[in-house]
Amino acid sequence: MEVNTHLYGTFENQEVQAFTLKNDHGLSVTCIDYGCIITEIIAPDRNGNLENVVLGFDDLNGYLTDTSYQGAIVGRTAGRTRGGKFDLNGTTYSLDQNENNNHIHGGVKGFSKVVWDSRIINEENRVGAEFTYVSEDGEGGYPGTVEMTVTYTLNNDNEFVITGNGTPDTDTILNITNHAYFNLSGDVKNDVLDHELTIKSSKFLELDEDFLPTGKLLDVAGTVFDFQNGRKIADGPNSKDEQIALVGQGYDHPFLLDEKVVQLYDEASGRQLVVETNQPAVVVYTSNTLKGFNMRGGEARPYLGVCLETQGLPDAIHHPNFPSVVINKGEEYRWETKYTFLT
Repeated sequence: MEVNTHLYGTFENQEVQAFTLKNDHGLSVTCIDYGCIITEIIAPDRNGNLENVVLGFDDLNGYLTDTSYQGAIVGRTAGRTRGGKFDLNGTTYSLDQNENNNHIHGGVKGFSKVVWDSRIINEENRVGAEFTYVSEDGEGGYPGTVEMTVTYTLNNDNEFVITGNGTPDTDTILNITNHAYFNLSGDVKNDVLDHELTIKSSKFLELDEDFLPTGKLLDVAGTVFDFQNGRKIADGPNSKDEQIALVGQGYDHPFLLDEKVVQLYDEASGRQLVVETNQPAVVVYTSNTLKGFNMRGGEARPYLGVCLETQGLPDAIHHPNFPSVVINKGEEYRWETKYTFLT
């Protein structure tokens, strides 16, 4: 195993470094310290062919102008916050309103839009990169200063592990995720509609016209949201389900995890991705609105990738029946997700 680094570009007079983690089986992950973005994951198919299985751009400029959060760590809170404000301990906090009147993915200067401090991890059983960033009190409108650490590590069991830790100096809200767009066909040969997705989830969140949770938990049984025994992603876009139509004829919905495992499989390549997490939910986004710009390999288009965003429920601060995303002063927030690549 090895980890290599090189200069990827510059942002606001800061150098942006790229880290490539490689194991002994051909699996490699490349990430940069701008936004902790995963730019590439090279994984073997059933015949041993090594190809990229995430979407992205050819260079740093693509990520600097990106509005789709390709491969990034997003926060302080992932997803949308209604009205761009919330109440905590009797105080109302106003956040960046960076999507209509709502707040999304941490705001104008969220975790995905800054350069993190970085260092190499090179240990006997794993290689990786550690990223650290101090989010100051008031950044994006959030209360409290939070010292965040994100680590990306790879081992010889083809396990790629992301951890995120943060401890605030006052009560605040935290709910990060990674926003990688997976496409297991390899080098974007096909879209993801024929990928089979399995989620042990009996309930998903109903969304309104702003793609925000209404607060209702809906049963998946008898709907195209039932992935408990596996189904093709195409079943959603090919349906007339009102929730599917609402978000651009696809999925952009949070699922409550009965078992904290998600599986994605591409029969054509034989690649399988197993996602295990300590988070209560996964947001499945099938890139329904991905268009209007160029990416690595061509023009962006819907269904080119699928995001499996492990996290707490979006807008949880406004829904007492959701698991809380409030982190108290001095309390450690911990997010962990493991991605295992199989054939």
